[in-house]
Amino acid sequence: MRPATVAAHAGRPGGPGAALNPPIDLSSTYRDGGPRVYGRDDNATWEAFEAALGALEGGAALVFSSGLAAITAVFETLPIGATVVVAGGAYNGTRRWCADAASRGRLAVRTVDVTDTAAAVAACDGAALVWLESPTNPCLDVADLGAIAAGAHRRGTLVAVDNTLPTPLFQRPLGLGADVVVHSVTKWLGGHSDLVVGATVTPPGDLFERLQGRRSLFGGVAGPVEAWLALRGLRTLPARLERASATAAELAVRLRTHPGVTRVRYPGLPDDPGHAVAARQMDGFGAVVSFEVRGGAAAADGVCAAVELLVPATSLGGVETLIERRGRYEGESAPPGLLRMSVGQEHVDDLWEDLDRALCRAAR
Repeated sequence: MRPATVAAHAGRPGGPGAALNPPIDLSSTYRDGGPRVYGRDDNATWEAFEAALGALEGGAALVFSSGLAAITAVFETLPIGATVVVAGGAYNGTRRWCADAASRGRLAVRTVDVTDTAAAVAACDGAALVWLESPTNPCLDVADLGAIAAGAHRRGTLVAVDNTLPTPLFQRPLGLGADVVVHSVTKWLGGHSDLVVGATVTPPGDLFERLQGRRSLFGGVAGPVEAWLALRGLRTLPARLERASATAAELAVRLRTHPGVTRVRYPGLPDDPGHAVAARQMDGFGAVVSFEVRGGAAAADGVCAAVELLVPATSLGGVETLIERRGRYEGESAPPGLLRMSVGQEHVDDLWEDLDRALCRAAR
């Protein structure tokens, strides 16, 4: 089945008389003799979401309490002192976690520009894990996942890919050679800015079991209500992402010629540095557009203050369009005047009128 069909049907109960939607399992404990014992280890509502996400990514999924809990679980499968290679433009939370781990001697961290395939592969010498994003958040740099994964594996290095931005509808890293995929389900998969959930996806086997053990031991478990909301959000992902991506592509084109914008970052643009690789390994370019405002940080802050329809807020992937200056966060890799825009479900012309007005006002 094609991904849109999988999203609509995977993880549903089966058999005559079964409920069309899985119920919310709110029990913390279970009677002896059955498949479940305790709510920190197992939950029927988790399983429904995991079945659907696993079917989309082509592996076995585990749901966690947040995206960062899923990220932590992956790194915590590694031995003390292991070397990891991390995308220099990766999500700020990932890089902050790695910096903290390095300060405690938990890991040794190398950062690399993932757009330089040869450098990324070379950095894997002696490393236990390479952590990739493509496109990166927030600068939307594109990595050649297949080439880096192949080079990493030749060196005995595991490959992890944060697939939050493209989602499994637009990119399936396990098929490109990744060993584990991570999602902030809070974003596109949940899709309604009303939950905090994360997930990992791996082939069945040893790594899956180790991640499952970390989830239980560290207590990073998702609530049943959140898992149920995540599954409901996933059902509409194809429709939401298709519309948002089409709008994002149009806004990227319009922003390129706006006098208040110095650079647009979007892999769907033919002249974007990552376009050729993205077109080869992705089925769509996503619904996040990043652009740099003429006048730097002050002008970018002015845009966020002037918008009326767009929402100045962090996060991404909801039905409402969000915008923020990422450089305001300590340790962020974004240029000072860069705005990240997560495009929602609004009409493109309404969004453009608001953006154009805010950009012109900030340029005065």
